[in-house]
Amino acid sequence: MVQSPSPLLLMVVRFATLTFLFTSSQAAAYLPVLVQSRRVAAWPSSKHQRCHHHQDRHQFASPQHTLRLTTSLFSTTDNASTNQFDEKSYETDRLAKDAQAMDAMKAEAEGEYAKLRTPWKWRIRRAVWDYMEENDIAQFPRPVHHRIPNFVGADEAAKNLATLPEFQAANMVKVNPDTPQRQVRHFVLEAGKTLLTPQPRLRTGFFSTLHSDDTPQDVPIPALTSSKGAAQYGTPISLYEEYTVDLVVVGSTAVCPTTGARVGKGEGFAELEWGILSQQGNLDAENVLVATTVHDCQVFDAKGGEEPWKSLLTQMKDEGGDADATKTPFGTLTQHDVPVDIIVTPTRIIHVSNRLPKPSGVYWNLLSPQKLSQIRVLQELKRRTEEELGETLPSGPDEVLPPTASRGQQNRGRSRGGRGRGRGRNSVER
Repeated sequence: MVQSPSPLLLMVVRFATLTFLFTSSQAAAYLPVLVQSRRVAAWPSSKHQRCHHHQDRHQFASPQHTLRLTTSLFSTTDNASTNQFDEKSYETDRLAKDAQAMDAMKAEAEGEYAKLRTPWKWRIRRAVWDYMEENDIAQFPRPVHHRIPNFVGADEAAKNLATLPEFQAANMVKVNPDTPQRQVRHFVLEAGKTLLTPQPRLRTGFFSTLHSDDTPQDVPIPALTSSKGAAQYGTPISLYEEYTVDLVVVGSTAVCPTTGARVGKGEGFAELEWGILSQQGNLDAENVLVATTVHDCQVFDAKGGEEPWKSLLTQMKDEGGDADATKTPFGTLTQHDVPVDIIVTPTRIIHVSNRLPKPSGVYWNLLSPQKLSQIRVLQELKRRTEEELGETLPSGPDEVLPPTASRGQQNRGRSRGGRGRGRGRNSVER
């Protein structure tokens, strides 16, 4: 039988350990790493940023911090029979250091985001994502940063959308594959309509169509509404097939109820899909309506009394600029941006009163080589168009592509203060 160490021996070990820590300049940095638990950080999404994240964590370790950790690690019970790890103290310390590290990474990232084509969109995204996380409006998958954010009440918004005459009259409805619009896809199929949904990021193909009559009868509708279900049970279609889209439903990070200006997650796929469909004659850009389902906080409040818009407008005013420029955070849309006609939330339906004009076709002069290299269907369309025209199409300027959401962090903890209680569906969409 193995005997527990004596209190005297434990005191000697503790004293020797503390002596070593105070005499080693590197120990203060190494010890927290040895006992760290898995981090969840919304801000670092690229490999480069994650490397800096590890460096920043080391930087914030101090001798006092190490002393606290060491004392808790080597604390004993009254009878000195077992060693205990003070998890509560460790978690408090860990979260504090994580917050410091994330603030440092945020400051470093600002310079990169300023290089994006429309930095005003990034400012809006950041404000909305942070607010939704901090106030538990966000739902799985979390954190919502760099995604079309899922939100509390997404199913109610979908139900409101399904009551629209425009929805009920449509035969084919194109819906984005993101999580907050999953219930919209459900209602499309339940109503006996044809669902047109793109492959996520157009990385594995183009579009798939689904109809309840063409899928196995023993497969429930919820199994058809995920990206996996669409790929498994949907019918893949090519660039050159004939069909007509009657209604488009998109996801959004933020929308303007006056002009219909929309901010997505920053990757531009909704605009590219619209451009391809309109160029191929599958969509009438002049007459097809565009709807979006969002939480009420994602709708710009022109009066500036509701968050996150109140803080955002205050920040803009503090930074200076003319009075007109600080009345709205929405800047000038690019030529290919697609505004929305109808905004649907869990509590209201908004018909945009002064919608901006919609684009038509693919604007090759705005499509960067970086974006083109990511999407095979666009490469094919450009090659085919050049062959038909007998000329080389223009290419857009280089751009810094925004980061994408980390795929290993969903629903494992807080992000920017969110408490992680939001519950949602158990599949990760685009």
